[in-house]
Amino acid sequence: MAAVDLRDVRVWTPERVGILNGITWRVGRGEQWALLGPNGSGKSTLLSIAAAARHPSAGEAWVLDGRFGKTDMAALRARIGVVDPSQKILAWLTAEDVVLTGLTATIRPLWERYGPADRERARQSLALVGGDGLAERPIATCSQGERQRVRIARALMNDPDLLLLDEPAFGLDLPAREALIAALVALHEERPNLACILVTHHLEELPPTTGHALLLRSGALVAAGPIRRVLTSDRVSECFGIPVEVEERHGRWTARSAGGWLRSGAPAAERYLPAPPLDDDEGF
Repeated sequence: MAAVDLRDVRVWTPERVGILNGITWRVGRGEQWALLGPNGSGKSTLLSIAAAARHPSAGEAWVLDGRFGKTDMAALRARIGVVDPSQKILAWLTAEDVVLTGLTATIRPLWERYGPADRERARQSLALVGGDGLAERPIATCSQGERQRVRIARALMNDPDLLLLDEPAFGLDLPAREALIAALVALHEERPNLACILVTHHLEELPPTTGHALLLRSGALVAAGPIRRVLTSDRVSECFGIPVEVEERHGRWTARSAGGWLRSGAPAAERYLPAPPLDDDEGF
């Protein structure tokens, strides 16, 4: 059974401008996927369909075995955890209070709805993502990386079957990013049946537990499948429109520009051109 099953999904604007063009994609239960692509490629739109937050303009969509148009979308969304770094957090709450709001899907706590068992569960969720020392800390005193772990703990409060992370490492420095990745690895080990989709621009932000990847460009699917088949230099170069060299070591990925630029429409053998030299009066 699939966590996400999209068949020839298309999305267009009211002016009939295409955003997604014929996406067929299946995410199995317990699989961890990376969703990558340049700005404007349609990643956010695709994630919003996986979150049951919007319907496609055409095609068929199932999420957690609920077929769009024939299922209770509110009930479906209750089974999906979403982590968005732009999500508003009230500065006067403690980390534990923020996590508790995941039970009611609210920004402000509904104190009358939370009991001692819920508070214990919130602390367990924090511990699961390496935030066990944060429970009583005011969220305003937490670093950006700590807040991201609090957001993940909040998304886990309803024991979701699908977890969606939209650029969770955005704005983090190197130590905070590595701590977040370690938390995601621990989460996968603790909850191996939890399907996860992580959106990012940077291969370096992928946890080593990521087993699959999807590359998206201009609303079209470049490649999708097992990560080592998808994250090749040729495919990532095609996706981002510049020559890119991709390397993998011990499950961690890196990508760097190979120089030059991509000449669209050219045969593969003639596609990459060298970077132009700087003029004599140019410098840094």
